[in-house]
Amino acid sequence: MTTAEELRMPVDRTCPFAQPEQYVRMRADSAVSRVRIPDGGHAWVVTRHEEARQVLGDRRFSSDRFNPGFPFLTEAGGAGFVINPKQKAMIGMDAPEHGEARREVLGEFTVRRVEALRPRIQEIVDRLVDELLAGPKPADLVEKLALPVPSLVICELLGVPYEDHEYFQHRTMVLIQRGTSVETRQKASVELRDYLSGLVAQKEENPTDDLLGRQILKRRAEGTYDHDAMIGLSFLLLVAGHETTANMISLGTLALLENPGQRAAIEADPGKTLAAVEELLRYFTIVEGATARVATEDVEIGGVTIPAGDGVLVLGYAANWDPEVFESPEKLDLERGARHHVAFGFGPHQCLGQNLARMELQIVFDTLFRRIPTLRGVLPAKDVPAKADASIFGLYQLPVTW
Repeated sequence: MTTAEELRMPVDRTCPFAQPEQYVRMRADSAVSRVRIPDGGHAWVVTRHEEARQVLGDRRFSSDRFNPGFPFLTEAGGAGFVINPKQKAMIGMDAPEHGEARREVLGEFTVRRVEALRPRIQEIVDRLVDELLAGPKPADLVEKLALPVPSLVICELLGVPYEDHEYFQHRTMVLIQRGTSVETRQKASVELRDYLSGLVAQKEENPTDDLLGRQILKRRAEGTYDHDAMIGLSFLLLVAGHETTANMISLGTLALLENPGQRAAIEADPGKTLAAVEELLRYFTIVEGATARVATEDVEIGGVTIPAGDGVLVLGYAANWDPEVFESPEKLDLERGARHHVAFGFGPHQCLGQNLARMELQIVFDTLFRRIPTLRGVLPAKDVPAKADASIFGLYQLPVTW
């Protein structure tokens, strides 16, 4: 097994179309490796698909961010990452608390509930493409489409005023950049919490017909309502609901521009788009930090005993390129149908909004290339600025023309 002296986390992702060499080496060497993390401590890294699913599905691995062994990938550890030091967010809860919190809001994200949003999402995408076509060329697809689509959708879903999008988008970017100082991170966290606290307070006085308003009424009727818990929920859904999908839109568009033959196949048959979305999710796997855990007892994974109290980093990106599970994983194959990927996680904490994300991606890709068949990138793919320093991978810009 590779030693901690040789391996450090995090590893910057500088190329959208190739895994970091350290990931490749770790996965080939062992399912589980020991690494050094930025605060000077150590953690275990899981890089193979089967073992990744084992950890994510095993309740002996805790998601509790308040646990002293939790492996944060910044020098300051968890400073600035906890939106409320008195209240766990759902992403940091364990059973049975997590299951109860998840069930409260799960009905908002069923396939049926999300499908009802399709006409409105299509309207949003069509309007933004209209504006893109009417504007100057070249244009930045991140600014004009990739970021506004999920931001508008999550704002309408939650009941957040879209005119505030620059405020929460800026603070979200501060929080996900690993190089952000502790002071700046804490300031952004406090400002975002205060903003959401005020928004929740408004809805407490006058519950509106949106997710937050409905949750307030539902939990009051059940006698379980808590202001701080609603802030935590709104923070999780607002940040995860726009940042992740925005990055997948930009990366997916870049991949489709770079693979015109495969793009032509889904243009000819839109019924193939959902399978293409699954492959794009597998191929890029943009989120790593959400799958960090702490062992609550000694657990054997991949022939390695992980002691109680040790942190574990499940590298979904490495697991989704496991050649034992995905043949020629480095090859983008839009007809692969890779539904068993772990881009949305696995087990109890699997992404709550995955049905919504899939629909947004499907609508964007089908609409964008149908309406702008001559769309092309302005820069070589290697020169497109990537978010190598962020905990959620993506593109800062994607200049396009047509």
